[in-house]
Amino acid sequence: MIRLSALAALAMTASPLAAQTSPCSGTGSDGQWIGGSEAGSDIATLEGYAEQMALVLGGNEYASLFTLSEDTPTRIEAQGRGNGDPVMTLYDAEGTEVASDDDSGGNGAARAELDLAAGAYCAVVRSFDDSPMTAFVRIARTDQEPLTAGMDTTTEPEPVAESSCDTALDMGTFTGEPLSQDAVPAESAWLAFDLAEPGGFTVTARNESADPTLRIESSAGALLGENDDYDGLNSRVDVTASQDAGRYCVALGALSDTSLPITVEVAAYDPSAAVADLYARGEAAPPLDGSVEITDLGTLDGLQRLDRPITDRASWFSVNIPERGVILAEALSIGPDGDPWLVIFDERGRQVAQNDDTPPGTDAQIASRIDAGTYLIGVKQVAGGTGFVRLLLERYIPAQ
Repeated sequence: MIRLSALAALAMTASPLAAQTSPCSGTGSDGQWIGGSEAGSDIATLEGYAEQMALVLGGNEYASLFTLSEDTPTRIEAQGRGNGDPVMTLYDAEGTEVASDDDSGGNGAARAELDLAAGAYCAVVRSFDDSPMTAFVRIARTDQEPLTAGMDTTTEPEPVAESSCDTALDMGTFTGEPLSQDAVPAESAWLAFDLAEPGGFTVTARNESADPTLRIESSAGALLGENDDYDGLNSRVDVTASQDAGRYCVALGALSDTSLPITVEVAAYDPSAAVADLYARGEAAPPLDGSVEITDLGTLDGLQRLDRPITDRASWFSVNIPERGVILAEALSIGPDGDPWLVIFDERGRQVAQNDDTPPGTDAQIASRIDAGTYLIGVKQVAGGTGFVRLLLERYIPAQ
């Protein structure tokens, strides 16, 4: 281990530990109340919008916390300065993803308008390409002034098919076995299927070259969920609450190329599979109960080095930190084509920090203050890559 002065340790810190009392601690992100305090962040009662400036560095994230004292139509926006391209994901107080968006605000800005139930929420903003970014985050009721212009629909290709669930491309009846349909957004902007029995379901749209978007509605037009980028540039919506048997509508779009075919699939919602997928993508820390393979690296006293073949599904490691200090973690590609991604969680599942590309290369690096305890480290390759990765871990403690 290496001793470090308090000022030097602070300078190396990539991001602080997640807030201990955050109402959205389930997201694994540190958060700041959008109105400066919990009492001042009730969007339902504020006379005007609430806004923050977010500084996102080194592949990390910024989280804005807010509450609603009653059910409220709410707009959440993130607009980058200069060439910043923010991606926004909204979570509820249990850490469940409510919505995510990349470019619906226009000019690279993120924007989502939702009818939200009373409760606490966490809007997490990151940079699309993990480059340093300054952005403004605004949360308001939908009757208040927006931050962004919204999408300029005049530049979108006109769909050949009428945008209506009544004239949608019919996928058939979902009886529990997956339904699959290839569709071109410029020709079939809507698809529909019939739910044979009450239950939840999952809809995915896959073709990263097209960068698909999804919106799921009931036949009466009630919004059940929407998503842009869930797995890479592919999209997915989990309708977790049981729905009545009947007809459901899928609005299909594409941010990159509306002329490319996109594979849309409807499958049964599986909570266990959904959680396992979060672990595999490194978006949540797996439990320390043996249900997920975790390599125990023991106590981190000095430099530890480990070379492993890594895929685009996260490999997990645990390490014990005996006292407060700074952890330096690096994931270095062994070979010319790797692009490693790195995340650290504490033992309660709160995200400490995450990084993809540390300039000027594609290797990942995290330096963060930590308390004594057990930490989980996830490593994966981005964009479907595979290859060997060298994991380097060092611990620094404050000088006495």
